[in-house]
Amino acid sequence: MTWIAWLVRRRSRTTEGYFLGSRAMPGWAVGFSIAGTAISSITFMALPADAFKTAWLRMLPNFVLPLGVLAGSLFFLGIYRDGRTTTAFEFLEARFGASTRLYGAFTFVVGQLLRISLILFLLGQLTHELTGLSPEASILVAGLFVGGYTAVGVIWKVPGGLSEILATAWAHGKLSFADLGPDGALHATTMRPTLTEKSVTMMLLVGLGHWLTEYACNQNMIQKYCASASTREARRALWIGCWWMLPLWTCFQFLGTALWVFFQRYPTPTSTGILAGTVTAERIVPHFVVTQLPVGFKGLVVAGVLAAAMSTLNSALNAIATVGVVDVYRRHVVKRRDDRHYLLVARTLSWLATAAMVAGALLLLEARTKTLEDAAIRLIALTSGGLLGLYLLGFLTRRGDGRSAALAIGATLVLSFYRAVSPAPWFPAGLRLAPLDAVHGYYTALLAHAVMFGVGWLAGVALPRKCQAVFVRETA
Repeated sequence: MTWIAWLVRRRSRTTEGYFLGSRAMPGWAVGFSIAGTAISSITFMALPADAFKTAWLRMLPNFVLPLGVLAGSLFFLGIYRDGRTTTAFEFLEARFGASTRLYGAFTFVVGQLLRISLILFLLGQLTHELTGLSPEASILVAGLFVGGYTAVGVIWKVPGGLSEILATAWAHGKLSFADLGPDGALHATTMRPTLTEKSVTMMLLVGLGHWLTEYACNQNMIQKYCASASTREARRALWIGCWWMLPLWTCFQFLGTALWVFFQRYPTPTSTGILAGTVTAERIVPHFVVTQLPVGFKGLVVAGVLAAAMSTLNSALNAIATVGVVDVYRRHVVKRRDDRHYLLVARTLSWLATAAMVAGALLLLEARTKTLEDAAIRLIALTSGGLLGLYLLGFLTRRGDGRSAALAIGATLVLSFYRAVSPAPWFPAGLRLAPLDAVHGYYTALLAHAVMFGVGWLAGVALPRKCQAVFVRETA
């Protein structure tokens, strides 16, 4: 696999080919690429782990995916294709100026490094279970080589099969949208919209915000838009990806529920420790693979996790390299060199991002969270940077320019910094803002987007000036 990847890379002789497949890819290929990028080791291990320890509450945001795809296919896609862009952040410069483009690029890279560190951390957990290496060594080994078979196995092993799994899980609330309380028991989640606790309505809004961000300004997705041979092929790709991802995510969430039923009947020290909070939840799938599946199935599961991780990590590393070269290096550092030089820089940036990914995964070993899925939602919300609000300000209004964008970015950074440090015991009590502290950590991204848009719009009213340029929506 490593040799094939090296061979394919050698054929990419230009940055256009390396970043965008020469803008000639068919819709079905891009669609499967979208699905493959979304199905990572987070899907294989974090979703089942969360369902095993809790229930289905954190699956709710995924159900809003079709709305994000609809917005992307009808609106965002045409804007980027008409502008013949390479990155999502070229729009920000045309609309608000070069400094805003740099902010967007930096925020994206931070978010991507966080995501791929989570993926590598999970891959390290699997390697640890299979090889017995220390967690640190497992992450390093996985990092070097990364550079539903299991669900079927569970169903076979539970007496009564699928019907028994469904009946037992339903009776214990494992198929509900409940969440784990401080007492270790599942408690019903309210339906009403509220910012102070988890609720079904707010989780759907979190999902909507996430998927709008994904399809409006995530460089991974914008590359897919621009790599397609035509607008029609790009739209086709988005929907192919959507209808693959939703069933797969649901299957892996159900896998966690099935594992819970299985280990209720056949408990082990590891499964009991996970439910008691003394063992990380993400060890449940590797534990089942190692202790319960025959050798052939073990190989299939490992191959699936590795393939999913490689697809996602390759796409993310490529996107980071694209942003680093197009938005930073070629735009501000070295402006007039041949394509071969920029291609070399892109590959160098990929290796640097790989090193950062390994470092991030090692840091996650020290994290103490309910589940990694819970931690991921909080961290992604904290590092969102209000990008969706900034893009919506540019897409939907003609208010604002570089000055108003700078004020909005400043306000959003202050909010994000406060949300990051205020829970610390050393934070001065006199600086605490009780209404803001009451907002649940899952909703930080929603606040950031609202602050970015609101401050940017108000500053645009106070500092009126015609915006620099706006990409014209493609009509073909």
